[in-house]
Amino acid sequence: MHRSRDEAFMRAAIALAQRGLGQTWPMPSVAALVVDESVDPAVMLGRGRTSPGGRPHAEANAVAEAGAAARGATMYVTLEPCARRSQRVFGPSCTEIILESGIRRVVIGAADPSPFASGEGATRLREAGIEVVTGVLEAEAQAVNLGHCLRVSQNRPLVTLKLAQTADGFAGTRDQKPLAITGEEARAYVHRLRSTHDALITGIDTVLADDPRLDVRLPGMAAMSPMRVVLDTTGRMPAGAAMLAQAGTKPVVIVSATDRNQFEKLLNPSVKDPIHSGHEMPEAIDIVIVPKGDDGHLDLAAVLGALAARGITRVMVEAGPTLANAFARGGFVDRLALLTGGNASGDGLAAIGPDLAGWIARAQLVEERALGQDRLSVHVRACEEGAS
Repeated sequence: MHRSRDEAFMRAAIALAQRGLGQTWPMPSVAALVVDESVDPAVMLGRGRTSPGGRPHAEANAVAEAGAAARGATMYVTLEPCARRSQRVFGPSCTEIILESGIRRVVIGAADPSPFASGEGATRLREAGIEVVTGVLEAEAQAVNLGHCLRVSQNRPLVTLKLAQTADGFAGTRDQKPLAITGEEARAYVHRLRSTHDALITGIDTVLADDPRLDVRLPGMAAMSPMRVVLDTTGRMPAGAAMLAQAGTKPVVIVSATDRNQFEKLLNPSVKDPIHSGHEMPEAIDIVIVPKGDDGHLDLAAVLGALAARGITRVMVEAGPTLANAFARGGFVDRLALLTGGNASGDGLAAIGPDLAGWIARAQLVEERALGQDRLSVHVRACEEGAS
């Protein structure tokens, strides 16, 4: 009885945690439920998830909602509660909040590998006499915060690759003219997928060819647009790029291997872009310098490490076939959302390069469905590769 009830409440907590993805970095998206199990059926007293920006934490929000009724209750939490804060100014740790509330039983989905928990949270609760149950729906709970775990263990965020291809496997024309591949339902899916990530990565060639905004343009979801990251090895970013016009509300990070002075026209409004005369730049633009790899392009491990250092846990790559294949070649792809349009183009640039094709062959297909006239297939990294 206990196990089935524990799994039912943990499943509800996981669903709540998923709603916060993309909004809580640099913290993981966690959910907590406070439940009175002294009655049958059990009664929900309070629930909470990590607040936008990462604080307050889920446990604090759930206890606050439950109030004094939390005494003697059970807490279900998707990730191990923190035992310590990085700074006392952030208030008591989640374990301290749980102890103060009088909760008598804590059910944990997955362990937290961060130095502020790492088993210490569960240990402190047990030492205080609280019954602690761990590993309930562990794989599902861990999957929600795989990006957080990768940031701690591998110094990189989770990487989701999004690609669109025609029915005959092409991603664009050879002369780089615009090619409409997917319809309205698929585009809406992409916007929802963007909203669940902390940052979007694209390449400078995509910026120059398509001038994308890379935001979320669904009703009521504009505030859920992620940070935009442009990989620009040699400093070709134009001051008039559409995404830069929105940088005051959603930051743009330009990652390059060239000197910062190359971007003076973007950072100093008095320096005008000769192509876009008079265009003034907002302030929320960050220039990150990383080394080149052996192939002469940006070292992708360094790129992802720089984003992890900024607290990013989940990135979505929306780029052309060359950059997509480079992420696969480096071993960085954790998930692939592949959209296949209903129409053939007859010729063009192959959407899937050899390294990505090899990754797909090893990956697990976890979802496949129609989106209007298009098809979606979602692939995840094979378990034996060690990141899922």
